[in-house]
Amino acid sequence: MATTTIPKNREQVGFLDYVSYAAGDFGCNMAFTLAGSYFTIFFTQYMGISSLVFAGIMVFLKIWDAVNDPLIGGIMDSTHREFKRGKFRTFMFYGSFLLFISGLLCFLPVPGAPDIAKVVLCIVGYMLYDCSYTLVNVPYGSLLAAITPDPAKRTMLSSARQVGSFLATLIAGSLLPIIIYDANNELMGERLFIAALVLGAIGFVVIQFCVGTTVERVQTAPEAKQEKFNYFAALNNFIHNRAAIGATLPAVAMFLGTFGVSNATQVMFQAYFQNAQVSGFLSLCTQVPMFVFMPFIGKIVSRWGKKESAVAGTLVSIAAAALMFVAPITPDNAGVAVFFILMIIYGLGLGIFMCTMYALIADAIDYSEWKTGRRDEGTTYSLYVFFRKLTNGLAPSLGLVIMVWLGYNEALGAAQPVDVALNMRYMVAGGYLVAAVLEFISLKFIYNLDKKTMDEMEADLAKKHAEA
Repeated sequence: MATTTIPKNREQVGFLDYVSYAAGDFGCNMAFTLAGSYFTIFFTQYMGISSLVFAGIMVFLKIWDAVNDPLIGGIMDSTHREFKRGKFRTFMFYGSFLLFISGLLCFLPVPGAPDIAKVVLCIVGYMLYDCSYTLVNVPYGSLLAAITPDPAKRTMLSSARQVGSFLATLIAGSLLPIIIYDANNELMGERLFIAALVLGAIGFVVIQFCVGTTVERVQTAPEAKQEKFNYFAALNNFIHNRAAIGATLPAVAMFLGTFGVSNATQVMFQAYFQNAQVSGFLSLCTQVPMFVFMPFIGKIVSRWGKKESAVAGTLVSIAAAALMFVAPITPDNAGVAVFFILMIIYGLGLGIFMCTMYALIADAIDYSEWKTGRRDEGTTYSLYVFFRKLTNGLAPSLGLVIMVWLGYNEALGAAQPVDVALNMRYMVAGGYLVAAVLEFISLKFIYNLDKKTMDEMEADLAKKHAEA
C-alpha cells in the first residue's frame, strides 16, 4: 500500500472520521438508490422494453460485472505507487466524475426512440454506471480496513456508514415516489432524469468531501508487500477465505430479498394498495430500526460478538416475514399499515447485521492476513461487492420472470388485474422470508469469526504488527 502522511491531530480516529466515512456512503447511495430502485421500472413501464427482454439484458450485463469488479479490485491491490490522496481515495476522486455523468445516461427520457436505440441506451448507460460505481464504491469499502485496525472502531465506522446510507434513503427513497408517480399511480419517467441530475450533483459533492477528509492510517509494511501481485492467487485466497465467504453470503441473501421483489413491491403499491406515493417509506421501515442498536452496538458486539448478535436478529426477521403470509394485509390503508409494521419488525431483526455488515468483511481481510500473510483489501472487497452487485442485477431479472409467470404485464402499469396484484403481495412476503432464512444459515453455519476466534486473531495480529 502506498505510504501517506497522517495529518497532525488526526493520528487517532475521531468524530470527523465517522462523519467523513458516513458521507462516502451517502454519496454512493444517492446514485445507487435511484438506479437500484427505478432503473427497471423506467425502462419497462416508461421506455417500453418488455420485461422478459429487459431480464435478458440484465443477465448479459452481469457478464460485464464479472470482469469489471474483480479487475478494478486487482488493479488497486497491484498498485504500490504513492498518491497524494492515498490509493483508495484517488480512485474515488476520479470515479465520482464518471458516476455523475453515467447516472444521467441511465435515465434519458426518450420513450419515442426506436426499440434498438432504447436497448443500446440501456446497455451503455448501465455499463458506464456500473464501472464508475465500482471505481468509487470498491475503494470506499476498502477504506474501512485502512482507517483503523481497532475492531471496535471499525464497528462504529460500519454503523456510521449505515447512517450515511439511511440519510440518502430518507432523502432519495422517501421523496422520489411522491415526485415521480401521478395521481393514477403511473410513472412519470421524465422526472427521473431531473432526479438523476439533482441527486447526482449532491452525491458528487459529498463523495469529494469524503475523499478530502478521510485518513488512511493502516499502512502495509514494505517487507510485507508482495514483490509481484498475483490476481489469481488473490482470487483463490478469497474463495478459500471462509470469513470472507461467510460475510458475503448474508449480504447477498439480504439483497436477494430486497431486489428480488423490488419490482413486485412497486407493482404491489401501484396495483394492490393503489398508493404508489407511499412506497418510498418501505426502505425506511427496514433501516430506521437499525438506529435502535446503533448507540449500543459497540457494547453489544463486545459483550456477545458480531456473529452471535447478528444470528439472533435474523430469527426475528424470519418470524416477521412468516407473519406476512397470514396477517390481514388488505388492499387499503389499514393493510399498508400492517405491512409497514411487519417490515419494521423485520428491520429490527436485521438491525445488528446492518450495523456490522461492513465490519464483518473488514475482519475477513484481517483473517486473510492472519492465515496467509496477504491482505488484498481491494480484491477482497471488490469480490464482496461483485457478488452483491451480481445479486442486485440477477435478482430483479429473476423477479421479473416470476412476475410475468404470475400474470404481470408491464404495459398495464398500475392497472394490473386483481389476481395479479394479489400475487405480487404474496411474492413480496415469500422473497423476504427466503432472504431471512438464508441470512441465518450463512451467519450461523458459514461465517467462522465468533467472539473467541476474533479475540485470538486480534491478539496475534497486534503482536505481528508490533514486531514489523
